Amino acid sequence: MDPLGARSQFVEVQNLSTWDQPQGVQDEVDGENHLMEEDDQLTSQLISLESPFPFRQDINSKIVLFNGDVALLNCTAIVNTSNETLTDKNPVSESIHRYAGPELRDELLKLKGCRTGEAKMTEGFNLAARFIIHTVGPKFKAKYRTAAESSLYSCYRNVMQLAKEHAMASVGFCVVSTVKRAYPLEDATHIALRTVRRFLENHGENIETVVFTVSDVEEPVYRKLMPLYYPRSKKEERIGLPLLPADIGNAEGEPVVPERQIRIAEKPGNLEDDSGDDSLESDLGLVGSHAFARMEGDVDKQRKLILQGQMSEAAQQKQHQRNYNRWLCRARAEDLSDIAALKALYQTGVDLCGRTVMVVVGRNIPVTLIDMEKVNEKMPILPFVIFCE
Repeated sequence: MDPLGARSQFVEVQNLSTWDQPQGVQDEVDGENHLMEEDDQLTSQLISLESPFPFRQDINSKIVLFNGDVALLNCTAIVNTSNETLTDKNPVSESIHRYAGPELRDELLKLKGCRTGEAKMTEGFNLAARFIIHTVGPKFKAKYRTAAESSLYSCYRNVMQLAKEHAMASVGFCVVSTVKRAYPLEDATHIALRTVRRFLENHGENIETVVFTVSDVEEPVYRKLMPLYYPRSKKEERIGLPLLPADIGNAEGEPVVPERQIRIAEKPGNLEDDSGDDSLESDLGLVGSHAFARMEGDVDKQRKLILQGQMSEAAQQKQHQRNYNRWLCRARAEDLSDIAALKALYQTGVDLCGRTVMVVVGRNIPVTLIDMEKVNEKMPILPFVIFCE
């Protein structure tokens, strides 16, 4: 929409103070409340440490902290936080719908919802902003904390990505994590600030302004944490360094989950290595014991070499061990509760070779009720069985 027809209550982004401007009296008071001065000895120690979020005047000049209504911002796009059906009724959404007009609701019906962490765009209609970017924040539960962090990161990241793809000059963020979704405000603020910071560092050369729009409740938290990610001086950078959380994400600000990382050792070994000195254990030790390390090569090629007698004895032993482990894993994962309920299968011990001996009591097996297809499917994975009358 042409901003010339905007109402007088709309706020021009260019008239807002950016984060790089000299601190006023209020900022000094806030700084005293939220950033405690360190003693000279600690300060001297911090000088030698490098902050992951160093002081950068060019990035700070793009950041604005605005206490007000995001729907009133006159910028390229504003952000609306909603639910998966894009029908959530929260103060931010209601204000945006009120100023944008009924056309927005009709447009949202065409989007057919939005998944958590994703972002979709519509026109701004009667708003001063040209576009509205709709995103869905996660519902927070302590036992699913990792998933919630990743989803919230995706919200901010996807919004910034849309802004870059559409060559937007300015973006006005609301606080995506609403009270209704129960996300802790301070934890959510850490993710929001660092994600936007990393995006501006790596991809934000054409984005001129990012506005964090907050309420009276949210403003103190943002003023407390913003110096950690957007320090306005070297001194503020040093003071904020020990206050950063342990998890500051990767190079893009995304939360790091060690369990999801794939680690591959250098030269993990060769299946067809003829050297008999290396045991199976040493080979597996090189590549680890996770699922990725247990991936095999061309199974058909291996079987062909075995039939042709071209595979070494050591390689054959390794292949046999892999096959055994695969069948053993399948046996452990198979649901045999229906067989156990018959009270017809018992483990009695081991034989002279150390192999497990199983006994089947035939009279307890209802022959007429046996599903032979199921038996044929499960029998290959069962241990060696001795049948007794």
